[in-house]
Amino acid sequence: MGTIIQFENSDICQQERVILSGVTFEIEKGEFVYLVGRTASGKSSLLKTIYADLPLRKGYATVCGYKLKTIKRREIPYLRRKAGIVFQDFQLLTDRNLRDNFLFVLKATQWHDKAEMEERIADVLEKVGLQGSEYKMPHQLSGGEQQRAAIARALLNEPELIIADEPTGNLDPAASTDIMEIFSELSAHGMAVFMATHNYNLIKEFPARVLRCVSGILDEVTPLSFNEI
Repeated sequence: MGTIIQFENSDICQQERVILSGVTFEIEKGEFVYLVGRTASGKSSLLKTIYADLPLRKGYATVCGYKLKTIKRREIPYLRRKAGIVFQDFQLLTDRNLRDNFLFVLKATQWHDKAEMEERIADVLEKVGLQGSEYKMPHQLSGGEQQRAAIARALLNEPELIIADEPTGNLDPAASTDIMEIFSELSAHGMAVFMATHNYNLIKEFPARVLRCVSGILDEVTPLSFNEI
């Protein structure tokens, strides 16, 4: 299969404070894995460590082939091409249409050929069901459509991994289901998806591995044991 994320006996820290200790887990190519836990339990800190927004101070970890303990600052943009990130609040640039949002990302990640960029934008919008929406402004889209656009943006560089931090947190149930169906399809086609969520109904509807942050550690729970979370 191929290991996309591997952590061995790692501490997840905010500055000098240890948030999670002894973190050990692996995610393989094409796996869909949930991350759950109470507010301030360490979920976002773990995700930020995975995409190198927080440094790994202790232990061993690799993400998409990059060793987090020794990754150089100049290598971080290359890691983030292989790991697309989707946030709860979309983080689309509100002063420009979707095409210009995506061109901004492509140019920042060293795309140069204009025809190839236009083709890639059309491809990712079609993948998330937003074909023909290139010239719409973010405010012209519903919340669910904005999140689909954010997923399309994360797919621009054909990542090996999608990291999603509460991607359905601001969406109604129907839009949440639409987003989950997109993630499930991506996973079925070989992309790993690691998704933090508080929405346990979604986990029951789309069951997969569940990792839990609790009492300063990360453990694995069965998808239906939510009375323990």
